[in-house]
Amino acid sequence: MKTCKVGEVMTPEVVEVRQETPFKEVAQLLARHRISGLPVVDADDKVLGVISETDLVRRQAAQARRDQEGRFRLPALRRKARVAAAKARAMTAGQLMSTPAITVHPEQRVADAARVMERHHIERLPVVDEEDRLIGIATRRDLLRVFLRTDEEIRQEIIDQVLTSAMCLPPHTVIVSVHDGTATLEGRLQRRSDIPVAVQLTWRVDGVVGVMNSLTFRVDDTRPPEKHPSRRIAHHWLPER
Repeated sequence: MKTCKVGEVMTPEVVEVRQETPFKEVAQLLARHRISGLPVVDADDKVLGVISETDLVRRQAAQARRDQEGRFRLPALRRKARVAAAKARAMTAGQLMSTPAITVHPEQRVADAARVMERHHIERLPVVDEEDRLIGIATRRDLLRVFLRTDEEIRQEIIDQVLTSAMCLPPHTVIVSVHDGTATLEGRLQRRSDIPVAVQLTWRVDGVVGVMNSLTFRVDDTRPPEKHPSRRIAHHWLPER
């Protein structure tokens, strides 16, 4: 099945900085390009970390608290507080960035990248090649492009890629309708075990937000065959003469 890959929706032109980039320059780049974050790379374009607007705001807030409360007593602080204290003094991108950098590869599915974003509560993912060098950036907005497909485009892909190509079903075995990204499958399959396969593959089609299963079956191949009592034929031997 054809699924949308990260490389198809990512932004190839990336605003990036080096570890030694000053804090003020980072803030200026975010404002000038109207972006909410950017990756930090080394001399080989390998991603070291990521800086977001949140990092800048936390730095400024921590700096304000530091000025009000005086210097932090580092030995008495917990790890989280020590990190906050260090970022309050951050003067470069390397000191401010969040690490380790969470990245994706261009061949990964858009749906998988979206799950990574959700799991780590982040807004963007640097895209790297086989040598972990930066080649693009994928934002939430980029990943959401797959959900802008029309219902007819989604319907046709379910018919062509799921039912015809993947499951080799005869035409019109399953009637497919799509409304606002929700696909409905109606019809009768030969085997009951094919129903969850059809549903799962439909879920994998880019742009599908829900699946309504109205499929029935002819043969229930999920249950073990019934055991019938054996009928033995009695043999009657004639006595020897």
